[in-house]
Amino acid sequence: MTHTPELRPDQETPKKQTVSTWIEKRLPIFSTFRREYIQFPMPRNLNIWWAFGAVLTVVLLLMLATGIFLAMSYTPSATGAFASIEMIERSVPSGWLLRALHMAGSNLFLAFLYLHLFRGLYYGSYKNPRELVWFSGLFLMLMVMMTAFAGYILPWGQMSYWAANVVIQAISSVPLIGEGLAHWLMGGSSPNDLTLHRYFVLHFVMAFFIIGVVFIHVICLHVVKSNNPKGIEPKTKEETLPFYPYYVAKDGVVIVFALLLLVVLAFFFPDWLTNSENYMPANPLETPANIAPEWYFLPFYGILQIIPSKFLGLLLSVGSLLLLFAVPWLDRSPIKSAKYRPLYRVALLLLVISFVMLGIVGKYHSHTGLVWFGRLALLYYYVHFLVILPFSEKFELKRTLPTSLLDEKEAK
Repeated sequence: MTHTPELRPDQETPKKQTVSTWIEKRLPIFSTFRREYIQFPMPRNLNIWWAFGAVLTVVLLLMLATGIFLAMSYTPSATGAFASIEMIERSVPSGWLLRALHMAGSNLFLAFLYLHLFRGLYYGSYKNPRELVWFSGLFLMLMVMMTAFAGYILPWGQMSYWAANVVIQAISSVPLIGEGLAHWLMGGSSPNDLTLHRYFVLHFVMAFFIIGVVFIHVICLHVVKSNNPKGIEPKTKEETLPFYPYYVAKDGVVIVFALLLLVVLAFFFPDWLTNSENYMPANPLETPANIAPEWYFLPFYGILQIIPSKFLGLLLSVGSLLLLFAVPWLDRSPIKSAKYRPLYRVALLLLVISFVMLGIVGKYHSHTGLVWFGRLALLYYYVHFLVILPFSEKFELKRTLPTSLLDEKEAK
């Protein structure tokens, strides 16, 4: 007969150890996930603009998944690239669907990325203490643009070939290092097998680096917490809501609508996703009548077209992006949100108009009348950041901001 020892009153019955508790003791991933994605406090007044980050994450994962499957059937050579794209479209099971979703995803991703950037500018999400969130987001945008441009080259159609040629020729205008850099990027004196192979490797590898930078961006955000439309920090628990279920549900609705838009683009408007010239194989002996990149590069391409000097055009085009890194120091106003800065709202609207105008010039640069409009738009773009933004504080009306996110009164 066995005797079961009795537990003293100060002893507890040992809990049954599960796989999750075993892992949690050694690597606290479950408690971290619960703290950062379920209980994480968010300002209670966030609007739809704060859902675009979640949309970007979902679309990025979709593009990564479809891109891996497309890469399995792609041939990165000047003689085989266009034929492999045709083979994917016609012979690979569901290849047409994968490519359509990948192309629609790239367009949708850049569109939401620009909206995400505008939200940061409008609500002052670049100000103290969120500078690293801003910098990591901008670095992520530059990586995405490089990846998107490399992906645009891969079909090796007419527009792909000549777009690569134009951009690399612009790089060759850089003093001292331009010729050598252009020769290395091209792998010769004109686009060839090496050019295509290098862009394929860049496009494939950069996608995984982007995932890593997304994690850094999210970590930076979770350290300093999210900004909000009023631009004031929550002071009490009542001014916040847990991420789950409130913002999970809100983001989920926006993600569903974004995916529906992606499906509509992929199935019903595929011709909107690329230039018709790119459905013809690359021909080095025949220059297209109007060389133009995808719509999301048009403003920067427009800058190249309106400046007579190639090097100056390249400098101003690249500078228009690098200028964004200085915004946290250029904007000296203590007020974060443009909601309480009426003059800045007007200036920001003019910035959007100038950016769109540069895109129109990039698309129709052969019309000489548009060149001067493009130059005025470019001038305002730089004036906005270098003159209006630093000195707007002196001309803004003094306003008393709300003291709480629960205060429904507008600033006076």
